[in-house]
This record gives sequence, C-alpha cells and structure tokens, in this order.
Amino acid sequence: MTESISAEATVQEVINTLKNKPGALLPILHGIQDALGYIPTDSVPAIARGLNLSRAEVHGVISFYHYFRDTPPGKQTIHLCRAESCQAMGGKLLEQHVKTRLGIDFHETTADGKFSLEPVYCLGNCACSPAMQIGKEIYGRVSTNSFDAIIDETEQLA
Repeated sequence: MTESISAEATVQEVINTLKNKPGALLPILHGIQDALGYIPTDSVPAIARGLNLSRAEVHGVISFYHYFRDTPPGKQTIHLCRAESCQAMGGKLLEQHVKTRLGIDFHETTADGKFSLEPVYCLGNCACSPAMQIGKEIYGRVSTNSFDAIIDETEQLA
C-alpha cells in the first residue's frame, strides 16, 4: 500500500513539475519511467487529466514507443543488440536462445523478477558482434554458451 501511495505521489510530482512545458507528454512519461522504472497503468488517468488529454491519447503514446514499459523491470535488464552486424554474426540464433533460456520475449520480465529483456539497435560494439549489455557491462562475441555462463554468474551475484 505504501509503495502505491509513493508511486502515485511520484507520478503527481512529475506531472506538476513538467505539465507546463511545451509538448509535456513525452517529458512526463520519461520522468515517471526514470523515477519508477516504468509507467504504471493506473497513472494514465492522472497524466491525461494533468495535460487535458484523453486516456487513449496517453496510452497511445506509451504503447507506440517501445522504450516505455507499463510493468516493473527486472533487477537486471538485458539489452540484446539487433543491429545488422550482430544479426550477421549469429544474433538471431542468440536471440532465440536468450528468449528460450529466460522464458520471456522482448519487453518482458522473468517470473522471478530477476531479468527483463529489451532490444537495442546498436551498442557500438560491432567489431565484437553479437553484443549485449547487462547493467553497465557490455559483452561482445556472445555465444549461447557464453550467455548461459554470464547469466549463471549474474544470478549468483544477485
């Protein structure tokens, strides 16, 4: 209950701070996601009221941009590169392995809340494709075996 009140207060604070900016919807959505890690579905009416928009307009923007999440992220977010270089070096096979190993698709979080999986369209590590990022760490030449080893190690540290 306290968490919900805190989230509501945070959402309202972000709305109040940014609602008078030109084109305030995107800055508000970014502000909420930066503060909470996601945009709670139940915050859509408050955002709509604060900007005199319909709920459908707010929801439409949230659902259009893949960056925005409406569920809490996992403790660790895995960004898997989907750019051309990584695709050419086995990225599609790695993607399928990652999804199978974690039991989730892009924009989802594992049932235990440990990992979220997000696509990214270049990590700037093309010479070492395929690449991924977990937290601030970028990994290159990721294979299915090295992915499993990295995830096993990450799980032990958590």
